[in-house]
Amino acid sequence: MTLWNQLQLLDSLYLEQVDQLYDEAFPMEIRQYLSQWIESHDWESVASNVSLATLRFHELLNQLDEHYSRLNLGNNFLLQHNIRKIKRNLQEHFQEDPVHMAMIIASTLNEERKILETALSTQVRLYVDFNVALMSQFFSVSYFFLNIACICVQNVIKEIAKALTVAEQIQLSLVSEELPEWKKRQQMACIGGPPNACLDQLQSWFTAVAECLQQIRQQLKKIQELVQKFTYNNDPLTLGKSQLDEQALSLFKNLLLNSLVVERQPCMPTHPQRPLVIKTGIQFTVKIRSLVKLPELNCQLKIKVSIDKCRKFNILGTFSKVLNLEESSGCLAAEFRHLQLKEMKCSNRNSETPLIISEELHILHFETQLIQPELCVDLSITSLPIVVISHVNQLPSAWGSILWYNILCSEPHNLTFFLNPPPVKWEQLSKVLSWQFSSVTKRALNSEQLRTLADKLLGHEAQGDPEGLINWNTFCKRGLPFWLWIDGILDLIKRHLLNIWNDGYIIGFLSKDRERALLSGKLPGTFLLHFSETCRDGGITITWVEYSQDGEPKTHSVKPYTKTDLASISLPNVICSYTLTAAEKIPVNPLIYLYPDIPKDDAFGRYYTSLDGRFSLFNHSFIQKKRG
Repeated sequence: MTLWNQLQLLDSLYLEQVDQLYDEAFPMEIRQYLSQWIESHDWESVASNVSLATLRFHELLNQLDEHYSRLNLGNNFLLQHNIRKIKRNLQEHFQEDPVHMAMIIASTLNEERKILETALSTQVRLYVDFNVALMSQFFSVSYFFLNIACICVQNVIKEIAKALTVAEQIQLSLVSEELPEWKKRQQMACIGGPPNACLDQLQSWFTAVAECLQQIRQQLKKIQELVQKFTYNNDPLTLGKSQLDEQALSLFKNLLLNSLVVERQPCMPTHPQRPLVIKTGIQFTVKIRSLVKLPELNCQLKIKVSIDKCRKFNILGTFSKVLNLEESSGCLAAEFRHLQLKEMKCSNRNSETPLIISEELHILHFETQLIQPELCVDLSITSLPIVVISHVNQLPSAWGSILWYNILCSEPHNLTFFLNPPPVKWEQLSKVLSWQFSSVTKRALNSEQLRTLADKLLGHEAQGDPEGLINWNTFCKRGLPFWLWIDGILDLIKRHLLNIWNDGYIIGFLSKDRERALLSGKLPGTFLLHFSETCRDGGITITWVEYSQDGEPKTHSVKPYTKTDLASISLPNVICSYTLTAAEKIPVNPLIYLYPDIPKDDAFGRYYTSLDGRFSLFNHSFIQKKRG
């Protein structure tokens, strides 16, 4: 149930508070029409990003248009007028400042959550405190009023039962809906997706339910003290109270069992953008958090970490930590900062699994025990599957496995996933591939680049079908693996091409036909930059167009520049000083305009650096020429 729908169920007192949150600039009608869409976005993150705020503003207008088109307005001229007026007001107030709109929405949602939390908490407390107070007064009456007192106690028991029913419903929503959704968002964030937020909000909800259950248990103890003065064998009142005791305790235990989360998945500080891949002998970090933040739990839970037994590892470092309240965040957490994995020499992995190392999945287990009066609970949580490597050159293949698993699987214990890995839809894979670029650079892949990659994986005849299936062998194992080719390009960009990629000067991925189509009709000397399809470790090539005497376009490409080449001379310097030398001709630089028509110095001039010599190319080989 959406937050907005929950608010509609509140008493008029709280609805009046909700009403005060909205005005003409951002009217309540928008909240009503687009409630689900509005709540599906993290508006605090949107408010901190102008580009994202602009995008969300236009999406909101589109959502409003779609809602308008779905309505059967008929001759309802007034409703038509109101919807058009709302849209005009939005454009008037926020067209030039969409960040302000995002801030308003973020603030409004926070206030709505506070109103809902206050209402729920007040409802439970009113049920318990008010009726227990009534019961205490009645028990002070003489024995002659025993029957009346018993009736009142029964009413209190009924109200507590209602409060427990409400708590159970809220807990079910948290455990079966909100928490799994957060874990899925975390999976996507681990592989480059949008940052995962809302954990603080989830903690506040878990803690509020836990506090209410603890208060109910305390009130039931007070009831027990009162009824002991008047009870008798097989008293139905005592029996009913015992059932509520058991229910409250059961709900509290279940909440605790689901309260531990891995806030930050295992990650080596040396590779922060590639969590879940751990190299033996290298330190990694992981953070555990309790969503139930009660004072009595502080420093009471000692978390121990272990690893599955598929391969035999020793965990080095401090492998047990106490959950305590962090001063900076105020959350109940334990962070393991200096863990290492060391493979035991006696391990014989070849006899245990047919999988290669980069396909072997492992999980870290985190366990603790809570012991309190009338309560003993074993708590545990596992990390997302990790891949353990022994050499850094295994990292790209291991990261490919992490991508594939987290796209397709949300079951953390499926360690045999790669014995028979399912195919992935292009619609899913394309999004994740784009994330790999946006997480390393400031620019994701555009639709044309993704279409070229789709043709490479699915074939041109598939026409970039979103439902087209790619199997694991094609992605990461067969021939020149597609993923290792992409990873080599990512590393090339990160090391040598980051600025010009962020500037949008690299077209990136092109077929031969598309390359010719783009350059045909352009000025002689127009060139474009795209990645080589044959360099495993990443290569970038330059293709330019010239015209024959009869006007026929001819395209020429240079041998791809690799990381080794670009370590000696930057690509902007190559473009600046690149020359062709033909027999009896003066050397000439054929590179004049960056596609579509940008003078090369305008595009790359700020990246030129002085060189000891100029470089020219003859038969695809570098020739260094001294400056005269």
